[in-house]
Amino acid sequence: MGIVERIGTILRANLNDMLTKAEDPEKIINQTLMDMRQAQYEARMEVAQAIAEGKKLERDYQSREKESMDWQSKAETAVGQGRDDLAREALKRKTTSADLSIGLKEQFDIHNAMVEKLKTQLRALDAKIEEAERKRQLIVARQKRVEAQRSLSDAVSRTDTRKAFEAFDRMEGKVAKMEDQLKAEEELAGDLSMDDEFEALESDKAVDDELAALKAKLSGSNP
Repeated sequence: MGIVERIGTILRANLNDMLTKAEDPEKIINQTLMDMRQAQYEARMEVAQAIAEGKKLERDYQSREKESMDWQSKAETAVGQGRDDLAREALKRKTTSADLSIGLKEQFDIHNAMVEKLKTQLRALDAKIEEAERKRQLIVARQKRVEAQRSLSDAVSRTDTRKAFEAFDRMEGKVAKMEDQLKAEEELAGDLSMDDEFEALESDKAVDDELAALKAKLSGSNP
């Protein structure tokens, strides 16, 4: 099973567990991203270890290959010196080293192909995490909007508009009554002012009558 498939299995198990616990979407998404990043870290460590193992295999097969070439050179030297016995032994060791080199090279090639596959899967995982992060931002924003709408709806549903408008009506009636009272007071004040004017006029007339009588009396007493 590849890195992505193995990580997918782990994430699905964790996600199903969280969904069973009925966690809210933001918590589920954040936890899922944390799991993915942890898996990403583990995958990188796995790929790094595989690369290191591949380098060791490469060094081993190259070492055996060089060793085989060295034994070939020694065999040629032994033949040149008439030491067929040493040449024969050198050729045997050359064959052993060459066989090991070939086997190690085959293992290196297989391992190198696996490493390339792991790198491809790791890049795919990186892309999935980037996509998940973008989706997280969109989903969380949508969740916040829904929560705000629900909060507003709850506030409206808790508000008894009938009673609120009844209170408004009572206040409106009270204000209207105050306005009527003020108008009545102003009207009464106007009436009182007119009475004062009439009283002043009657007082002036009495004074005028008394003045006329006084004048008439004085004019009658003079010859």
